[in-house]
Order: sequence, then C-alpha cells, then structure tokens
Amino acid sequence: MHASAPASNSVQLLYAQHHGWLQAWLGRRLGNAFDAADLAQDTFVRVLTAPESSPEKQRGWQLDEPRAYLTLIAKRLLANLYRRRSLEQAYLEALAQVPAAFSPSPEQRALLLETLQAVDAMLDGLAAPVRQAFLLAQLDGLGYAEIAAQLAVSERTVKRYMAQAMARCILLSAER
Repeated sequence: MHASAPASNSVQLLYAQHHGWLQAWLGRRLGNAFDAADLAQDTFVRVLTAPESSPEKQRGWQLDEPRAYLTLIAKRLLANLYRRRSLEQAYLEALAQVPAAFSPSPEQRALLLETLQAVDAMLDGLAAPVRQAFLLAQLDGLGYAEIAAQLAVSERTVKRYMAQAMARCILLSAER
C-alpha cells in the first residue's frame, strides 16, 4: 500500500470497483448467493476496520493489488465459515445422540454453540498437536501420560503443550 487519496475515498472506490467481482468470486466457491453476499460485505468491513485504512493512522492509502488483497481476506473469512459450519454439524450430530428428555432448549443450544465457537477461535492459532493435547485433556478427561501415549510424545512435551494452550486461552480471554 502507498499513500494517495484519503482513506475513506479509497475504500469507497475499492468497493465500487471490486465488490461485484468479489461477490461473484465467492458465489462460485460457495454455490450460494446469500452467503457470498454476506462474505463480500464482511470482507469490506475488514478493509474498513484495518488499521492501515484508518484515517487517524494514515492520511490515505491505495492498494497495489486490490483483488489479491480482497481475495486473501475473503479466503480467511471463507475458512472461518467452513470451520464454524463443521463445528456446528459436529455439535448437531452429538446432540442427536442425546435422549429427547435431556436435550437442551433452543436458547441453550445457541449458547452452547456460541461457546464452542469461542473455544474453537481460541484454539485456532495453536499447532495441531497442542490443540489435540488440550482437547484430549479437557473433553476426554485424559491424563498427561495417556495423552503422551496417544500422541507418541513425552509427558514433558504434553505439559509444554498444555501450558501453551492455557496461556493462549488466558491471553485471549483477557483481550475480551
């Protein structure tokens, strides 16, 4: 990016020139015009809220490769959408195994799903083995020795993984 016109004018121009293209690009990947429209809007919201586009931070900016930038943001949002849907599907499958008498109310379901998505977001930045160790301990109730055996690592490594996962959860909780 380099300085040019005021940021708000640059974002308006970026939107006018590329919104239709981005929405069509997302529509081809999703096969759903409504989701594509939502993600296209979310992409431009991210552009508007990005620190480098903020008028206080910079007088103005212009993208050298606007479609590459928009595609990068949209791909990240698309991955988040797929991850959320996958998590929701797994939750619904688990819920189907619960007897009707113990099934949570629609409000409880929504809260549980929101909590699961928040935990998923917290764990998203962790390496796969760290995330797996944390989930084995928290969801399956396994001890460090059992986790170590399952992951084929030492107990000391499992302790390190757990410390990393806990630190990330604490850090992200403090930011909220």
